Amino acid sequence: MTIRILLADDHALVRSGIRRILDNVPDLDVVAEAADGDEAVALARTHLPDLAVLDVSMPTMTGLQAAREIARRAPSVRTLMLSMHDNEQYFFSALQAGACGYVLKSAADEDLVAACRAAMRDEPFLYAGMASTLVRDLLARMQRGERLPRAALTEREDQIVKLIAEGNSSKEIAQQLVISVKTVERHRSNVLAKLGMRDRTELTRYAIRAGLIEP
Repeated sequence: MTIRILLADDHALVRSGIRRILDNVPDLDVVAEAADGDEAVALARTHLPDLAVLDVSMPTMTGLQAAREIARRAPSVRTLMLSMHDNEQYFFSALQAGACGYVLKSAADEDLVAACRAAMRDEPFLYAGMASTLVRDLLARMQRGERLPRAALTEREDQIVKLIAEGNSSKEIAQQLVISVKTVERHRSNVLAKLGMRDRTELTRYAIRAGLIEP
């Protein structure tokens, strides 16, 4: 199946180079290009590509802001961040914006195609250097006896995931937590965007892995 891609970068030469990488792969098809975040959001809504590859740093609206807007306005579109910054903070900001992964421009010819395919499998993509950094950080925190977080979810979002995984409807969750159905749906949408997931089945698998419910 061909993966339809929206490519956004404010530098035309960079965008052209990235497009050449993608165009060399038969199952990847760049259907639209954007030069800034605002244009990326608009094109995501009109073209509804499978995947938006967004530069982190763009004018008018950054790639991170665009990823959040796309998650809100075109939730079927997955996002993947492209950056020149080998930086842990940028990486975590990308995940918090709902991106499926983070690819360094310096390694795009090696990593980008694999990252696109991972995104379409709903799998997170970490470049090699970041994976090593995360492992070192986790080991150091374990040695210090610190509690390790399950994911970047709030306590309320954990509650919502648990109740969804247990088979409760939005109305039933609203009644149990004494909140509105609209608030439940908003939390559900935010959780799906944060975790890069699409439906109840994937949330249930996550809840089991995170220890929120028993398998």
